[in-house]
Amino acid sequence: MVDKAARRLLPFLFLLYIVAYLDRINVSFAALHMNQDIGLSAAAYGLGAGLFFIGYFLFEVPSNLILARVGPRFWIARIMVSWGLVSMAMAWVEGERSFYALRFLLGLAEAGFFPGIILYLTYWFPPAYRARIIALFMTATAVAGLVGSPVSGALLTLHGWLGLRGWQWLFLLEGLPAVALGILVWFTLPDRPQHARWLTPAEKEILGRSLDPGDEPSRRPRPTLGALLSPAAWRLSLAYLALVIGMYGVGMWLPQMLKGLSRWGDLGIGLLAAVPYLAAAVGMVWMGRHSDRCRERRIHVTLSLLAASAGLAASAATDSQVLSLLALSLAAVGIWGALGPFWAMATSFLSGSAAAAGIALINAIGNLGGFLGPYLMGWLKELTLHYTAGLAALAAILAVGAWLASLHPDNDERTP
Repeated sequence: MVDKAARRLLPFLFLLYIVAYLDRINVSFAALHMNQDIGLSAAAYGLGAGLFFIGYFLFEVPSNLILARVGPRFWIARIMVSWGLVSMAMAWVEGERSFYALRFLLGLAEAGFFPGIILYLTYWFPPAYRARIIALFMTATAVAGLVGSPVSGALLTLHGWLGLRGWQWLFLLEGLPAVALGILVWFTLPDRPQHARWLTPAEKEILGRSLDPGDEPSRRPRPTLGALLSPAAWRLSLAYLALVIGMYGVGMWLPQMLKGLSRWGDLGIGLLAAVPYLAAAVGMVWMGRHSDRCRERRIHVTLSLLAASAGLAASAATDSQVLSLLALSLAAVGIWGALGPFWAMATSFLSGSAAAAGIALINAIGNLGGFLGPYLMGWLKELTLHYTAGLAALAAILAVGAWLASLHPDNDERTP
């Protein structure tokens, strides 16, 4: 039943997350020309890129609690349509204020999408399968970078068509799929196994039993407030904060870093930027499967974050384009490789409404890193006129994240 559910749900959810992640990071490619066109400094770009995550943070927990109440189908559809419209509106930014405002609104609109999907997956897949399931789902972020980087670079070449700049076409054409897919979600996504027409009554019963947490102490429902005050949840939140600082600190600046290392055009930079994402996709799938096979999460997350830290430190220490790209690829493997085991670990100790609140809390706190990482890189770039200090700072932060992850107790997971 698990395999059948995975085949029916994961490809569609995977596509949704590709579109979501692409709408988050396409500003990094738009910045190759937009910053000059509308007069954004490095610090102003870093601040605006990160403001997305402030809006995201403010509405994250309320959004996931609403999803748990009204159902995933309706709420995910609402999220996608609203963020698609705001993303398309980015084509008309004119200066710092409008850039800041629309990035903040984009975060508000998308808030709750990722933790909502993670919560949704707990409605369908038992704990013993979650690292590989979540890793496969979250590979969409790497695929979005892998596919989206050259596509974004190619869209920039539409400069001047119908009187619009290339970066305006980028926002318009990459925001439209979110609106279309949001409408499709409303008509096609079943809320829970009992609502799936493609499962027989017997299959629904078997899958429902496998999802029942039973009487295991670690899976007893906790009050929502208890989940929000749980030391384990806050420790994981801070570890995820470090991970996300590294992810977006690099991701939002990767095209500009590569442009500084090479003389390639927009499409060439897009192809270069795809290399770390390709490495991330391979590492992410392997790490998720290995974590499930070993029934172990903590060590997988810790070692992955240490590898990411080492990769960024190595990138900071070299001026070679080839060596820097290889080091950034190692960092990408570590960052993305940690995601599957991390979320399997994070969803293993809460259930019920506490799970909705706890997952949203971890993701909300963690995604503040999406503000801090780009802003830190931009501030240090403007201060030092180089990316070395920013990469070294991100490496140190990821090392702290590895230490925090190592403090989480091991989980005793049983195959249902």
